[in-house]
Amino acid sequence: MKTLQFREALREAMNEEMRRDESIFLMGEEVAEYNGAYKVSQGMLDEFGPKRVIDTPIAELGFAGIGVGAGMNGLRPIIEFMTFNFSLVAIDQVINGAAKMMSMSGGQYNVPIVFRGPTGNAGQLSSQHSQNFENWYANCPGLKVVVPSTPAEAKGLLKASIRDDDPTIFMESELMYGDKGEVPEGEYIIPIGVANVEKTGKDVTIVSFGKFMKVARQASDELAKEGIDAEVIDLRSVRPIDYGTLIESVKKTNRMVIVEEAWPLASISSELSHHVQRNAFDYLDAPIHRVTSKDVPLPYAPTLIQEILPNVERTVKAVKEIMYVQK
Repeated sequence: MKTLQFREALREAMNEEMRRDESIFLMGEEVAEYNGAYKVSQGMLDEFGPKRVIDTPIAELGFAGIGVGAGMNGLRPIIEFMTFNFSLVAIDQVINGAAKMMSMSGGQYNVPIVFRGPTGNAGQLSSQHSQNFENWYANCPGLKVVVPSTPAEAKGLLKASIRDDDPTIFMESELMYGDKGEVPEGEYIIPIGVANVEKTGKDVTIVSFGKFMKVARQASDELAKEGIDAEVIDLRSVRPIDYGTLIESVKKTNRMVIVEEAWPLASISSELSHHVQRNAFDYLDAPIHRVTSKDVPLPYAPTLIQEILPNVERTVKAVKEIMYVQK
């Protein structure tokens, strides 16, 4: 094992895959000369040259479309959005191009492309730069949607995404790029669609993904101080979703709390709640609780940001409510 920052794990994944396969290239705003807006691609231009690490204009629709066309013609692009907030400019190419091409062509064309970049709140960036789109993209058949929570997952899941023949949305976090963690050395791939039971427990299942796994872990630690034994599950991907692992956990704990950064309506937690109650209703001893962002655009003031986002206190409270130890 070695210790890497989240950004370093992403870079290592891309470097290893680009050395292995010359059809892979990286394209996006500031990825080359500037070494990446968040320094994820630092040094890659020097190694792979300007034909494989390509700076683009501020034109997401254009370079996303170039990526889709390249994927259809035998290449394997990695398209970096400076933030997924900007992917809205390119969403027509992602949804109506990449996601549907296999179906529309009767299987003649696939688009092995990765769209990657940060999602969600990253501090005082206000409402237009702090949104979550995991549930938006997960709603579309033809896409895979991956959301890592640790440097190890960043490397293993990104390598899997690059090798996948389906278009993949790979969502990171600006607030996690400096996080450090142990990453296995050598060939290391995590299969897409397999959740990770980070901690086993018997009293309640806490589910999350991405950077809000930090809240889930901290809430579990706080609950343990009061004798509540939480099982903690990291989804890792939200399309496909590993429903089986969730169902088996609920059969054991009989309770579930889902922590998600997105707004509550039509969220990933909405889908999880439906699926678990539909397939494990007889095992539930309490309603499923969700801890999401409040249903408003994210403000600029730090105090209001804290009020709106999910946190440890709200998660602990939700668990206690379904444990019937707090009303």
